[in-house]
Amino acid sequence: MADWPARDEALSVLHEWTENKNLRKHAYAVEAAMRAYARRLGEDEDRWGVLGLLHDFDYERYPDAADHPARGAEYLRAQGYSEELAEGVMAHAEHTGTSRDTAMKRAVFAVDELTGLIVAVALVRPSRKLSDVTVDAVMKKWPEKRFAAGVDRSLVETGAREMGVSLEEHIGIVLEAMQEIAEDLGL
Repeated sequence: MADWPARDEALSVLHEWTENKNLRKHAYAVEAAMRAYARRLGEDEDRWGVLGLLHDFDYERYPDAADHPARGAEYLRAQGYSEELAEGVMAHAEHTGTSRDTAMKRAVFAVDELTGLIVAVALVRPSRKLSDVTVDAVMKKWPEKRFAAGVDRSLVETGAREMGVSLEEHIGIVLEAMQEIAEDLGL
């Protein structure tokens, strides 16, 4: 087995562990955002995309912070995958205390929460389409703490800062990546 799964292998793992279609769509959104950041930074889009697909693959089985994402990282290690992949999965979750000491780890942390906010903005648009979402529309909803209340804005801000971009630029990068796969997201 390769130390890093190909996309089709990663999809198999995701689909085996995750039945909920919205959790799967979240994984696709994070994958797209990770690929966009990899492209921007001259990194390996396939590797970064696989991390995006797998960052939450254990969440449906282990939704508690005590287990997620540690159980998923353990599984990946047991399957013989790279420690870099397991550490990347761990790094997306602030509560693990995993160092975000690589651009890939910083990116998965940075994009995770933001994808949820962008989906929420799309769902309140009359068209319910990502194509009608703009950076300004996301920024308009940003200060409304009751809107998409589950999205921790401070984590998104930290993520943008760690990626070396403004909040608006970060939103633009992730939004554009999600718009490119809008059909897969049902938006």
